Amino acid sequence: MPDDVAAARAAAEERSAFSHPPVDPDATAPYGDLPDQVIDFYAPRVQVGPGGPVPLVVVLHGGAWRAAHDRRHVTPFADFLARRGFAVASVEYRRGGDAPEGTAGAVGAALAAGRWPETFDDVAAALDALPALVREVLPQGDPRRTVLVGHSAGGHLALWAAARHLLPADAPWRTDRPAPLRGVVALAPIADLAVADKLDVCGGATRQLLGADDLFEQRRPYADPALLLPTGIATTLVQGRADRVVPEAVAEAYADAAAKAGEVVGLTLLADVGHFPLIDPVADACAVVAEEIAQLAW
Repeated sequence: MPDDVAAARAAAEERSAFSHPPVDPDATAPYGDLPDQVIDFYAPRVQVGPGGPVPLVVVLHGGAWRAAHDRRHVTPFADFLARRGFAVASVEYRRGGDAPEGTAGAVGAALAAGRWPETFDDVAAALDALPALVREVLPQGDPRRTVLVGHSAGGHLALWAAARHLLPADAPWRTDRPAPLRGVVALAPIADLAVADKLDVCGGATRQLLGADDLFEQRRPYADPALLLPTGIATTLVQGRADRVVPEAVAEAYADAAAKAGEVVGLTLLADVGHFPLIDPVADACAVVAEEIAQLAW
């Protein structure tokens, strides 16, 4: 496909995904004291199955770990999942950080990707607090049947969160056992930070997240899901083959690393699909995502 046609299609997909009005949650609860340390909760809109608590889908939004992109853009996706009968928890976390060289003020902070270590602190704290919050705020959800879902940078964080028991011994986020998850569904994830760095995914976001030069390599063992395998947790990647934001090669690199570690990771490749249809409620690709979640959740 000619580049101009592919670019136009990608732009149209992005416009569609961001065209839906935000959907307010049924409840919001803090997991910390800071403004970004909150979780939105969506009750299931329909009853699926025999009744009683339903599987819980935990959503980690994308946006290249940058402050400009918060959880509001995935509220239609969270509502879409709630209308499929899931209980949904959408996690906010700290993003942004120090401005890249030559960029000043609030604009620079919005453009910088992630915070070290705060982004990881928040995701770990949110997931640790989640079971108690679900029992209090969203009793329709069953935290024993949790599927962790992340898109793009959120896909990276979902894969990382599922691998905390494999972190180096001195990592503050390490757990002594695997997370009690039914599985992980990572959507166009930035799943291999080294490959993403080589491809300059999201304008150098991986090096902004971890730090440049020696810091990048020093921190990768603590942050790169491709180095934290095998997890022992059922994992599926869903990737558009026409993705111009996070190319297919990034997901394939993670799946290859998993295979070398002796773990089978599902990789669902969708032809003629870019980055944003995976979270766009009106796109066929979003229905595929819901089915992948259901296969693990139910």
